[in-house]
Amino acid sequence: MKCRVRPPRSLAGEVRLPGDKSISHRALILNSVARGDARVSNLSQSDDCMSTVACLRSLGVRIEAEDDESVVVRGVGREGLKEAGDVLNAGNSGTTMRLMAGVLAAQPFLTIITGDESLRSRPMARVIEPLRLMGARIWGRERDSRAPLVIRGGHLYGVRYRLPVASAQVKSAALLAALFAEGDTTVIEPVPTRDHTERLLGAMGARISVVGEEVALSPGDLKAVSLTVPGDMSAAAFWLVAGAIHPRARIVLPNTGVNPTRTGVIDVLRSMGAAVTVRNERVINGEPVADLEVESGSLRGTEIGGDLIPRVIDEVPVIALAACLARGETVVRDAGELRVKESDRISLTVRELSRMGAQIRELADGMVISGGRKLRGCTGDSHGDHRLAMMLGVAGLVAEGESEIDNCEAADISYPAFWHDLERLSSGG
Repeated sequence: MKCRVRPPRSLAGEVRLPGDKSISHRALILNSVARGDARVSNLSQSDDCMSTVACLRSLGVRIEAEDDESVVVRGVGREGLKEAGDVLNAGNSGTTMRLMAGVLAAQPFLTIITGDESLRSRPMARVIEPLRLMGARIWGRERDSRAPLVIRGGHLYGVRYRLPVASAQVKSAALLAALFAEGDTTVIEPVPTRDHTERLLGAMGARISVVGEEVALSPGDLKAVSLTVPGDMSAAAFWLVAGAIHPRARIVLPNTGVNPTRTGVIDVLRSMGAAVTVRNERVINGEPVADLEVESGSLRGTEIGGDLIPRVIDEVPVIALAACLARGETVVRDAGELRVKESDRISLTVRELSRMGAQIRELADGMVISGGRKLRGCTGDSHGDHRLAMMLGVAGLVAEGESEIDNCEAADISYPAFWHDLERLSSGG
């Protein structure tokens, strides 16, 4: 599918963001292995989260839709999952595959879980290693480094494990397995990553503690918890950048999740001089929430790297777009993880923005952007990557002439209403 974008005279309005994808996955999975029923409102309707729903239903969990954005999860407890009658399909969702691997490692049956071509190319040894240390029998393609994964669950033991790379997905897989293990498990992070799993586990009655870089969990039953999922910060990032780079913009984003492990994009944009305002901060279901507002401004280059990277890893492509319109140079380092996402996001971000006239070059672990040049509309390609599709859509809002984005339907993976919201903002809300 092709989408066409022209720069509007102004960009204004309020956007009701989709439910946070990361929290939605965790609400579905954890409530499925809890005792009791839970209503999950504002659930992300992304393709990724629907893959998680399909996998859980195949394992015997009743997940009943109440309306377009709410479901009731009828938990089966730690011992209630059933062997699936077929191969599980995680689609394009690395979160589904890695978190479900943690749960399945403890189940007394065989599971095969696969995904689309992109997911089958992503690294899985990083999740296989800690699960095997806990006693799981798990195998993958290409010397246990790629999906499909074959998991024959069984008795697990608590371990003390230091993550070799900062990964909330791997941390969460180990914590989910730890719920079923004999003895305590401690996961040690090299740098803090998003902590939605820890927060929800605590709300559900798990015996969990976080001290410095260590997350410790004791096995035990969970109590189902109903919750309203806040708006997705990773989705908000596209509108924050759009408002910051368009010359006549004001965009409001109510009820956005502002978990501090996810707000790196706000910190980066403010360091660039963006007019981002955070209002009405509160806590809902253990997660910080606020209303965000962004207005047009003049941006300057910045440096992004080190401990900040895990807090902005999904937003780097759209931050690179902002840097193209900023004065001076922006350098992104320590972001090599972008090469093993849904695509090689370093190489493809550089390629697609260069086609629009940006002065940007690739580094092994990031990129260097010399800002201040006008972008021109052209035909770009998402390469099947949802974040590249949306980044190119935002670029079209400020590029001269018309921009055409091939494979723009990739946005459905995380934000099905993206193109509708873009059109609505372009017409003044």
